Amino acid sequence: MAGADRPLVVSVVVADGLVGSFGLGVSAEVFGHDRRHMGLPRFDFGLVGEAPGVLRTDTGIPITVEHGLDRLARSDIVSITAWELFDRVPSPALLEAFRAAHARGATIVSHCTGAFVLAAAGLLDGLRVTTHWKYAGELAARFPAVTVDPSVLYVDNGPILTGAGTAAGVDTLLHLVRREWGAAAANALAREMVVPPHRDGGQAQFIDAPVAACEDDLLGAVLEWADRHLAEEISVDTLARRALMSPRSFARRFSGDPRFNRALF
Repeated sequence: MAGADRPLVVSVVVADGLVGSFGLGVSAEVFGHDRRHMGLPRFDFGLVGEAPGVLRTDTGIPITVEHGLDRLARSDIVSITAWELFDRVPSPALLEAFRAAHARGATIVSHCTGAFVLAAAGLLDGLRVTTHWKYAGELAARFPAVTVDPSVLYVDNGPILTGAGTAAGVDTLLHLVRREWGAAAANALAREMVVPPHRDGGQAQFIDAPVAACEDDLLGAVLEWADRHLAEEISVDTLARRALMSPRSFARRFSGDPRFNRALF
């Protein structure tokens, strides 16, 4: 992190139509204000894009992006929010900018499906990470070197933090504030934001529905994926990885789940 002689440079990377409105708002709330009276340092907060200008969030809200990728070369904290158009591959320039920031010692934070970009850059290989539970199977299937835990709010790997979906972005950044600037600063910020001061990263992501009735649980997501790829050769190993299970456990769960039996037999 920077010294007292200059502000900490915080950059949120955005892409047209992909940036998550909620994640962007949380980042701006934490780093976009002068919080020095709470014990936080001075921040230089900015949005970064490959093509600066007016972009739109995932909900269509126009935002002005003033900085290009060169800003990442001087950023202390780099964050990326949602990246849910999975067929849109991050550009080599974007991936290299993340690799360079990480190699230089910047703290990297992903919110929700932003983890897909970090994984594509190779920054999550060998690490335990999280993302929104609904996309955890997809992340695990695409990046076998990454251990995906869909049951937690965030995972702290030192220079890299990955957070789950939506409100877990608040928990992730409050954890970062607590880690870097102490509990008093984090508690004061939480009070200002009117949120709980601390939810442990190991706390489960909340899925308020029984598994059998949930259309978006991991098994349901695997079934939907298989239905879209019936023309391909699909192995048990492939399905198991998307369900974040061992092949043996998946086969046992598969045979006992009536949704699979109805759909495939």
